[in-house]
Amino acid sequence: MLIYFLFTIVLIFLLLGYFRIADHFNIIDKPNHRSSHSAVTIRGGGIIFPITALLWFLYFGFTSPRAIAGLGIMAVVSFLDDLKPVSFKIRILAHLAAVSFLFLQVQLFNLPWVYVVVAYLFTIGWINAFNFMDGINGITPFYSLMALCTFLWINHNLPFAPKELIILLIISVLVFSFFNARKRALTFAGDVGSVTMAFLLAWLMIGLMLKTGRIEYVLFFAVYGIDTVITIIYRLKRRENIFEAHRSHLFQFLSNELRWPHVLVSSVYAITQLLINVITIWLFSNGMMSITVFASFLFLLTVLYLLARLRVESNIQKKRRFS
Repeated sequence: MLIYFLFTIVLIFLLLGYFRIADHFNIIDKPNHRSSHSAVTIRGGGIIFPITALLWFLYFGFTSPRAIAGLGIMAVVSFLDDLKPVSFKIRILAHLAAVSFLFLQVQLFNLPWVYVVVAYLFTIGWINAFNFMDGINGITPFYSLMALCTFLWINHNLPFAPKELIILLIISVLVFSFFNARKRALTFAGDVGSVTMAFLLAWLMIGLMLKTGRIEYVLFFAVYGIDTVITIIYRLKRRENIFEAHRSHLFQFLSNELRWPHVLVSSVYAITQLLINVITIWLFSNGMMSITVFASFLFLLTVLYLLARLRVESNIQKKRRFS
């Protein structure tokens, strides 16, 4: 326990040190018409996530070097993108390289090529979806915390990942939350935070799936996945560029249009995902999980999301008529 306390102190001081550097070099996020915030804020505080993984790597025996190398690629390119926009081609190449290192680490290339291609599509898609969802205070740390705590719970009885890494990542998320999950955030995760956290969560998810041979665990990412896919479909119907910043996610409607507090919206997303995780674990524990149950559960969640979205959009229209 002492080592985790010491790591907590180190991470706090590292993040505070980054704030001074970011302030000196003007690494800030200026609000625009697509933003969900209205104040100039330090960008890139999520750099604490890859730093935490690197500290774990250095302290706990230099394990998983290929995955850490992939994480490093993600962190460097994403941080450069936070400083000055990096071209789409370079970012995609970086993602491909980083994910390839991850797949080498978990020996995923031993699977048939069809599985490998699908894994590339879903992993890179997940990383970008997670990045798109990082739009309001608290949503990235709260959602990450639910995922990491779920992985830690499963890992206790079914070891599939280094326990120390999961615990340290939870600590890093809690430290970041203190500075981000508030009415006026002191820092945003930035691409360096959201992209690397997505990479780390993908690493844990792939490890769990390979350990168990069960794809149904993807339900642990259901809230972000459903919101992202449905929002993309809506935007394609409106002939919008899906790679451009926007305010079309459900959480953006709640925070920007209905003026719900950011931390409240983030909490709703995180708690909803936690409930889904608990139900998923319960289904597995009672031997009730199957592809049919998985598909039915996913379909039900999608319907509930669509109903919630339609209700919110209706309330927005009423608000505009009476304003």
